[in-house]
Amino acid sequence: MGIGFNGGELLLLAVGACYCNDLFREAQRLQVDVKNVHIDVEADWGGDPVRAKNVSFSVHVEGGSPKPQIEELIRHVDRVAEIPNSLRLGTEVSLRSYEIISDSKA
Repeated sequence: MGIGFNGGELLLLAVGACYCNDLFREAQRLQVDVKNVHIDVEADWGGDPVRAKNVSFSVHVEGGSPKPQIEELIRHVDRVAEIPNSLRLGTEVSLRSYEIISDSKA
């Protein structure tokens, strides 16, 4: 039972969306002409507990700037994108609190 996607898909979506947003932001800042971006994100899943492994992404950029300038933009964004860096650097995640409401009499 679910709503059409799972947490793993959302994690990979976050990686791609973050990189894409940062690419457009940095392109504007660095005055690189970017027209279209397509990003594919993949991962292997395994272990106990199950976790993402080997997360990788491919980037396709169409733009009006010279190829070397677009390549430097792609590499720059790979260094500064927040979500990929959070995964690479092992961000700690902790359960802070919870609340339970139950109708059960047991």
